[in-house]
Amino acid sequence: MGEGLKQIFSSRNPQEARQRFDELAVQMERKSPKAIDCLEQGLEDSLAVMALPSKYRKRLKSTNMQERLIQEVRRRERVIRIFPNESSALRLMGALLAEIHEEWQARRYLDMTDFHEWVAERLSSSEDAVVSIR
Repeated sequence: MGEGLKQIFSSRNPQEARQRFDELAVQMERKSPKAIDCLEQGLEDSLAVMALPSKYRKRLKSTNMQERLIQEVRRRERVIRIFPNESSALRLMGALLAEIHEEWQARRYLDMTDFHEWVAERLSSSEDAVVSIR
């Protein structure tokens, strides 16, 4: 099952991923019908990242960054243990987010230049389609 999931999510496009899902579903339907059902219900949502350029898929298909951020907030919260009020907790999170933002400004986790060009290209092609329809 795990290898089948890897093949689905390493597909080049959504059509290929759906085809691989269908193959996996046929193969696993008798062994794990509930798992296949669950996967089928969330398949389209999980394939949404495939609409992006392939350069960005690897980093955006997982929630690792978000999970790491939550882990860091919890780690710091455990040190303080008790906040006098809600605003003090918000200040802690704001300071942490500002610190992480500064850190990531230097790192450039994702170079968004290509992404912005991709979006502009898609918008112009959709505008061209609208103009040609009129």
